[in-house]
Amino acid sequence: MSMDKLFDEIISKHEAVTDKLNKGGLHHTDFAILSKENANLRNIAEKIHEYKNTKKQIQDLQELIISDDKEIKAMAEIEIFDLQKSLPELEKKVKISLIPKDETDEKNIILEIRAGTGGDEAALFSGVLMRMYQKYAEKNRWKFEIMEVSDSGSGGVKECIMSIQGIGVFGKLKYESGTHRVQRVPETENAGRVHTSAATVAVLPEMDEIDIKIEEKDLKIDVFRSSGPGGQSVNTTDSAVRITHIPTGVVVSQQDEKSQIKNREKAMRILRSRIYEAEEAKRLAERSSSRKSQVGSGDRSEKIRTYNYPQGRVTDHRINLTLYQLEKITTEGFIDELIDALRAANEIERLSQLDI
Repeated sequence: MSMDKLFDEIISKHEAVTDKLNKGGLHHTDFAILSKENANLRNIAEKIHEYKNTKKQIQDLQELIISDDKEIKAMAEIEIFDLQKSLPELEKKVKISLIPKDETDEKNIILEIRAGTGGDEAALFSGVLMRMYQKYAEKNRWKFEIMEVSDSGSGGVKECIMSIQGIGVFGKLKYESGTHRVQRVPETENAGRVHTSAATVAVLPEMDEIDIKIEEKDLKIDVFRSSGPGGQSVNTTDSAVRITHIPTGVVVSQQDEKSQIKNREKAMRILRSRIYEAEEAKRLAERSSSRKSQVGSGDRSEKIRTYNYPQGRVTDHRINLTLYQLEKITTEGFIDELIDALRAANEIERLSQLDI
């Protein structure tokens, strides 16, 4: 389909949906669905009108170029030049608005960090990543909650599960999934040699009961006594919860709360997100003609970023971007430049797949 024909169809559809809304008499559910569709179409239609109006202005000005009045002709040529310069950017904006929206982008997230290869140094790096995302959440005024943390005993973190809630959290942080690698000299290294360690990050959209329906009959629920470091009893009641989703084999344990009910509620939140992740991974694997985006598959086994302390740099390998702001990124959570570049690369990739 030609671009102009597609644009005309979108404008016609927007007008039809607007008319239907204005006539009224809709059930509140249908009204909500149509209103959402109308808002999306209006956003696209406005950009199309801006693009088409610019093209029309160029055509009108081209008629003035044949004028005998040299001053009018010169002014028309200048205006045409400026308008033609803006046309590619306007066209790009229209195409970006045509990219199908990912409904999960607006979701809250469950963020999981696990120490990988590197022993204590990997656990220390996991702690660095945990604090980096906490700082980033604070900068965005998102709600940050540590749901479960397992300390390494050396001041590091073996595993951490966090909840981050706010507007568009998954849309921003979904590119963080993967293996994060650190290169630095451990404090215990007398020879001053640089060691390489790693931690895996998983960013899961937090799904509610409407998104992921879980049957009670598919759950095996075990309760046990919570225990802290070294096996010390945290409390004297069976408040810890382990939930196994039998069809998928996904297992989640929670023991941070003293209340069994609260631990179960937290475990179910994590369980829904992990089941969604497993189903999504299966769906992507089955897509026979899928093209791997340059910003990566999001697979946790994929090395996505390196934090090199001796050089003070952070390199994202998916887009070949290096920033010499390691301290600011890791201690203050300034990862906006990385995230913006990854989102832009993803837009370019998805634009190339549009059939227009």
